[in-house]
Parts: sequence; C-alpha cells; structure tokens
Amino acid sequence: MNGPHSIGDVVGGRYIIQGFLGEGGMQYVYLADDQVLGRQVALKTPKNNSAEKRFHRSAIVSARVNHPNIAKTLDYIESDTKSYLIEEVIYGDDMQKALLQKVDKLDPFLCAKVFHHLSKGLAASHHVNVLHRDLKPTNVMVSGGINIEEIKITDFGVAKLAEGEIVEAAEGGHDTISASATAVGALPYMAPEVIDTPREVTLKADVWSLGAMMYELICGKKPFGTGLRSVSKILEGKYDEFPEFITSNRQFKSLSEQLINIIEECLQVDPVKRPTADQLVSKCSTLCYPVCKRLVGNIKNLQHNSYGFIFVQGSNDVFYHRNSVYGDFPSVGEPVMFSKFAGGRADRAYPLVKLKS
Repeated sequence: MNGPHSIGDVVGGRYIIQGFLGEGGMQYVYLADDQVLGRQVALKTPKNNSAEKRFHRSAIVSARVNHPNIAKTLDYIESDTKSYLIEEVIYGDDMQKALLQKVDKLDPFLCAKVFHHLSKGLAASHHVNVLHRDLKPTNVMVSGGINIEEIKITDFGVAKLAEGEIVEAAEGGHDTISASATAVGALPYMAPEVIDTPREVTLKADVWSLGAMMYELICGKKPFGTGLRSVSKILEGKYDEFPEFITSNRQFKSLSEQLINIIEECLQVDPVKRPTADQLVSKCSTLCYPVCKRLVGNIKNLQHNSYGFIFVQGSNDVFYHRNSVYGDFPSVGEPVMFSKFAGGRADRAYPLVKLKS
C-alpha cells in the first residue's frame, strides 16, 4: 500500500485501515472501518507539510456542503501528528476511470444526466458559498459504471487546500512537485481568471470547469487541448468547434443542440456572462433524457452496411441500426454500450455507443 499506513493500522483509536483506495496530488485515500458507528468510510490524509497546514480549514469548509451529489464530509481528526479527513465511501471509480477510459464520448442522454446532477451538487455548494476551484473528472466519483447509478463531486475541502498550490504554480512558484502537478492536472478545466488573477476567483470559476468537463464528455476531447499550449486558448475562450457528429444524426440533434448551448454559456470568458449554478440546474431540468439501463455487448454482424445484431452474454441478440449510433460506427466484434427496447422479433438498441477495446 502507498502512503503512511498499512492494513490493520488504527487511526484515532477508531478507524481501522482496511485497504488503499488511491491517491491524488495532495492526499492518500484509504478504506477504513469506523468502529464506533459500524460503517466503512474513506479516510484521507495529506501527503506533505504544505497540505497539512490547510487540512483543518478544508474540513470545516467541506462539512458545510450537504447534498446527494456531493461526497459527505463526516469527521476530522488529528492523530500522531497527522491530519485526517473522513468522508463517506463511494463504491465506484472517478469519472476518468468509470467513463472516459471506457468510452471516447458519451451520448447526449448520458451527458444530460451527468450535467443535471453535477449542476445540482455545484448549486448546493454555492448556496453555502463554497467554491470547489479544482473541479475535474478525477474529482467526480461514479457508482454503477456506464449506468451512472450515483454521481458525486468530491474533494471540496481538498480543493480549497489545492487553491494555494494552484496559486503558487500560476504565479510561477514551482517550488514543490505538488504545486506543479496540481496545476497541470487542473489546467484543461481551469477558468481563465484562475490562471490570470488566481486570488480573485468567484463561484463562476466552477461553472466554467463544469462546462469544460461536459464539452469533453460529449465531444470526446478537451475543449482547449492539454499542456501549456492550452493556456492562451483558455484565456481567450477559443475552444475547438463542436464536432459535426454531435448534431448530424437527427435522433440526437435536438438534445445535442441544447447541451451545446448550455456548455457555450459556461465557457464565456467573462464570469459575469456565465450562468450561476442555480441557473444551470434550471436549464438542465428542461432537458429530456431517458434513464434506461445500459448494457454491454459486441457487434455480431453488419448487413447492407446499415444494420445487424449485437451479441450479449447470457441474453438474446439485440438488433441495431446505423441511425441509432452516436459517434463512431463500430466494426464487427467491437464492444458497444446501449439501452434496449422491445421490438418485433428482437429487442432494439438505442442509443448505441462504441466502447474502447
């Protein structure tokens, strides 16, 4: 296991380490048993002294936010000269692993669902004046994989912690590896003002970050690219044009256009011109998207370059047609995700999205 703990370690006389969940630029995360309340929790501890100094303040800030789309902060303790933030444990992966590593782009239906729920979580934090500041796919947890049964924004407190690291890196103070790593990881989703005037950032910076994330989900690429070359494009708000495939299929055109309009509003350089999180919730609540279960299968065959069947383990083959495909058309044998609906001789797939092999 990474970090200062091993399985069986007891923290604060209460939390027994059960395993290692992962790590970010600033913290280690463990799975622990709460011996007082008989539950499992996520136990986070900072990696370095710079992070340690801000951890208590971070816990107080994040504890103010309470919403189903936010990972709940449960406790804060100091034990053996170390600080610990205790959060509800989320059984799943971050958005990067759960979605972006499995599919190049999400269809508009799933995008609308993600946008709606993250907007609600963001609004809840903004109601208590909590700015995340480091919103990105690795700070969003997803349960249920492609079915997105549950989605929660995490590390609100640690994001405040990251503020100092981002400011330091943005102002040229690359004295620590964590400062540089935090800034680089956040850059593709970072609002212009976070780069240009990092000490004068408002809640609208989170709205920009959410818009950048949604652009990536629906387009399959980051709006301003990656690396330092993206900085000038971010400052000017010159994101790449939305790919033609997003609206070329009439079955997805209406919802795709609505999503594009909202994303473009989020990516306004002037923060005043961006919607508030509450306005985002209102806009997303008018989107019509199904929440049907998603299945995974493999393209079994293709006939007349238009239709065929999907092989699904333990189930009957499912019919698909080219018109129901979002994004790249899959080849025979390639994995796909889809929802199925009752048809004539066979169930029918809609929408159909190619998965990464």
